[in-house]
Amino acid sequence: MAEHEYEARVVWTGNRGQGTATYKGYDRTWNIETPGKPVVHCSNDPLLGGDPTLHNPEDLLIASLSSCHMLWYLHLASDAGIAVIAYQDDPLAVGETERGGAGRFLRATLRPQITVPEGTDLSVADAIHHEIHKTCYIARSVNFPVDYAAEYSFG
Repeated sequence: MAEHEYEARVVWTGNRGQGTATYKGYDRTWNIETPGKPVVHCSNDPLLGGDPTLHNPEDLLIASLSSCHMLWYLHLASDAGIAVIAYQDDPLAVGETERGGAGRFLRATLRPQITVPEGTDLSVADAIHHEIHKTCYIARSVNFPVDYAAEYSFG
């Protein structure tokens, strides 16, 4: 087994001049600055007063889960002799927030739309989704159930 390290820098950008002197006196914004990569501007969930035009941690988690699944799907499809022509996903995560503000994800559904060549065995293509949780970093790291509702088309 080999360990891997992943680095990022998170820089709070929400100081309006008084820091956190008052609860409503600062913005919940920050940048993710990973060396050598574009900066990602973020805010907290709009339900909590965040900027709806910026990514929030929940957006980033479901996007990471979906992206990891996609990359493994493409790999395993290739291994299985399935040529994927196009792939897009509109994942849906469901969360809950307690009265005190604590929240968590309850579940997620990945809903990839996959285009494959005419004649592809869709039962084989679909079975791949259920193998990915064995290898995907993100899927193996979350503590909520992840379901799959893939749709296929021929192209």
